[in-house]
Amino acid sequence: MSKTQHSALIRDDGRPVGRPFRKGEGGRPKGARNKLSEEFLEALFADFQANGAQTIERVRTEKPDAYLKVIASILPRNLNVAVNETTDLSDDELRMRIRDLECTLKPFLSQSSNRGRIQ
Repeated sequence: MSKTQHSALIRDDGRPVGRPFRKGEGGRPKGARNKLSEEFLEALFADFQANGAQTIERVRTEKPDAYLKVIASILPRNLNVAVNETTDLSDDELRMRIRDLECTLKPFLSQSSNRGRIQ
């Protein structure tokens, strides 16, 4: 970009075109957004204290889809639920469980293998 083209993007008061304020001036005062968020959360908390349990129950019964949506939104994205009763077993305990399972399944396995045979 040439110097002439660059100067065309600067206003007479020295501000770049498309920027309403000089750096460090104007705009939202520092902390304004935090104050708004803080006041909103305080109001939300007060409302929840007064009506929370009843509202949750009402939404659950009248709008179960919205209820589930809220639950899903507060759950962690990666929820790793693994139920494994064998994690803490020793090798000997695992072998014993496998033998017990084999004994339990053996009658069913022998019946299914005999079904296809002609006697």
